[in-house]
Amino acid sequence: MDKKKFSSYGIQDKMLLLTGYTLLGLFVLAIVIPVIYIIVASFIDPVTLQNKGITFDFSKWTLTAYERVATNAQIWIGFKNAVVYSIVFTVVSVGITLLCAYPMSRVDFRGRKFFNVIFMITMFFGGGLVPTYLLIGNLGLLDSMWAVILPGAFSVWNMTIARTYYRGIPAELREAADVDGADELVYYFKILLPVCTPIIAVLALWQFVAMWNSYFDAMIYLNSSAKQPLQLVLRAILIQSKPEPGMVSDIQSTAQRAQLAELLKYATIIISSLPLLVMYPFFQKYFDSGIMAGSVKG
Repeated sequence: MDKKKFSSYGIQDKMLLLTGYTLLGLFVLAIVIPVIYIIVASFIDPVTLQNKGITFDFSKWTLTAYERVATNAQIWIGFKNAVVYSIVFTVVSVGITLLCAYPMSRVDFRGRKFFNVIFMITMFFGGGLVPTYLLIGNLGLLDSMWAVILPGAFSVWNMTIARTYYRGIPAELREAADVDGADELVYYFKILLPVCTPIIAVLALWQFVAMWNSYFDAMIYLNSSAKQPLQLVLRAILIQSKPEPGMVSDIQSTAQRAQLAELLKYATIIISSLPLLVMYPFFQKYFDSGIMAGSVKG
């Protein structure tokens, strides 16, 4: 912050800024400290980590966790499935959202108010888990990729953001397309979408992250281990240190399972976060114009 500009503020403004920066600093620490802990813990011997916690004695550090992850076939199967599910889900979701938002942004669309009410209702009320499961089963989608992708492909919130972005595009663009003889399809795909790159990038990143972090739908609808995404594999690693219900295991076996889980879970968390860390810098430049769509009028 510019010191001269800060000194020109009144006492109340200074207190407000200092309070805001303090809260922001605490918020950053609440995010950074767990990340640092996970990164360091992924290199520490599990016995040392369980007995002493985090240590910077490099003689206690090891790459065994990453070696075990690299040689674990199920982790790489889950990684591949997570990438495929996230990419397909992003393409399907963003495509449906943009197509739906276009007529909803047109003031000459006669059914706009009716569909707007229907969409709003779905934001507050859902069919429930059991009816949804029965529907997925009746459609023959159980234990398939589409059982994970289709139920959540359409987001009313994302549609509303895209609709607001469409409304911010000058009407002269549509009038110029009419003069050139462009129909609705030509205008939408060749003229409108190219100028909507910021909102497309934002929606794509949101949907990719949502699917990448999702595990509940896959846990409910997928039975085959070969179709499970990485988050389900990670969940299995995190809970494998707990004895199964009704299982009578000796102390040594339980301790070994706990050490194995401790060995793998931090390294797997790091590896599962890498795609998001790699993607974010490429999408960051679109966030200001994409997220702020429709926030300023006039």
